[in-house]
Amino acid sequence: SGGTSPFGQNGYNPEGVRIGQKKGRHGKAVKVWEKRGYKDLDGDITLGIRNIKVALRRLRKFARQGAADQLDLDDTIRSTARNAGFLDLKLVPERHNAVKVLLFFDIGGSMDPHVKVCEELFSAARVEFKHMEYFYFHNFIYESVWKNNLRRSNETTALYDVLHKYSSDYKVIFVGDAAMAPYEITQAGGSIEHWNEEAGAVWMQRVTDHFDKVVWINPLPENYWGTGGSLGITRELVEDHMYPMSIEGLESAMKYLSR
Repeated sequence: SGGTSPFGQNGYNPEGVRIGQKKGRHGKAVKVWEKRGYKDLDGDITLGIRNIKVALRRLRKFARQGAADQLDLDDTIRSTARNAGFLDLKLVPERHNAVKVLLFFDIGGSMDPHVKVCEELFSAARVEFKHMEYFYFHNFIYESVWKNNLRRSNETTALYDVLHKYSSDYKVIFVGDAAMAPYEITQAGGSIEHWNEEAGAVWMQRVTDHFDKVVWINPLPENYWGTGGSLGITRELVEDHMYPMSIEGLESAMKYLSR
């Protein structure tokens, strides 16, 4: 144990199997044979994230729907003037962001150091987008996703159902570091947690074929990305629309989605 054996507890192997350890050490396990618990992102925390909200506001399409319950000051003034000074109140429905957004968050493993910034992004998105749905995945997207990490073993949503339920005009945002073994994306059975009948790349292609606009937000610094490995494959699958999780990166992503 503690040596280089692929079998010893707390040992090291570049492609080992992890069994019965409290947590991973190097993030290189090929398979993890244990029950893994993840925590849902907190979307209700109080944050000083005005800059993130400002960046997300680049993706806006305002509409007025619902009951007329807000004062239209300009129209009220014009109507009152035409009415010889008798007050004529004009009301309009509340304006809201009509853009529809699907958020997919990579959770657990190498994403643990990025939980805080993901929660900030999640909280800001819930405020900015009236029509927003979110799902979780681990490492890469396969045949199912989930909304509750505590019940992810028995309450998943088939990705086919997502594709059928949400129309092509939804703006899709993936959030993840894309840091994994390349075969987790390119090979059937590549997932470290279950046997996936089809490669993750096949599922991502279905997503990009169905939705008009798809981006990937990466919390890793852009100078870390490189051009190869799993990160390079992911960038290619999203047609190079990967952006860093910085203010400039978020603004660029929102600008592309709003075209």
